[in-house]
Amino acid sequence: MSVFTEPIRDLLRDRTAVVTGGGRGIGAAVANQLATAGAVVLVSSKTATHAQMTVDHLREAGHIAHATTCDVSKREEVEALQTTATSLLGKVDVLVNNAGVAFSASFLQTSLDDFLQTMAVNTTGTFLCLKAFLPEMLKAGWGRVINIASTAGLSAGSYMSAYATSKHAVVGLTRATAAEVASQGVTVNALCPGYVRTDMTRESIKRIMHATGRTEQQALNAILKTAAQNRLIEPEEVADAVVFLCREDSKDINGSTLVIDGDVGGRKYS
Repeated sequence: MSVFTEPIRDLLRDRTAVVTGGGRGIGAAVANQLATAGAVVLVSSKTATHAQMTVDHLREAGHIAHATTCDVSKREEVEALQTTATSLLGKVDVLVNNAGVAFSASFLQTSLDDFLQTMAVNTTGTFLCLKAFLPEMLKAGWGRVINIASTAGLSAGSYMSAYATSKHAVVGLTRATAAEVASQGVTVNALCPGYVRTDMTRESIKRIMHATGRTEQQALNAILKTAAQNRLIEPEEVADAVVFLCREDSKDINGSTLVIDGDVGGRKYS
């Protein structure tokens, strides 16, 4: 459910958007909110069926949307995504770097391959998409980049060395890039949600259950406690924050890390 107090329809009329990892969870919710706000959306996912399911839902609601595939950890696929976006959309006003993977294990049980793969998707993928889409935004003099990071990118806890490192890097990349584009009509910001009600969180709960023998509720309580959350975040709350950062009157918000941590009553954006 949206936390906006006013209708967002036409807020992004004549704007276009690319959402990576848009086939499920946060990405699908973001694509829906951007389309509801009037943007034409290109939904990218590593899995074609997931991207198409999101787009089918958007089209059924009367929105204009397209689906494509992309593994953001691979430069050639991100370059192909940029080509596809230019062909279908003409220009890209909004880029949401949402594609990501979660990995949880103790540091001693985290292999080099585990670490590198987590970094490849979460950090390198964000870097590659910025490289692909930022130049045209700067040329146009208008753009919004929102990197989906995590509260793990601002602090960390046990069993998340690879994930926390990757998200800390996304926050650093956000701040450094934002400094370079300041006063050029383009903003780069990061959203840092806690645990969100997604398949990724459900998989984390299953891993804890398997490793510790805890019940599902006990495992959920454990991860909420590590993040000091009262509840799971809903994907739509993150999507609302994305639209908030895309608004014209959010032009002076740049290089920020907006935390969505599950406080009672949710977050309000104005």
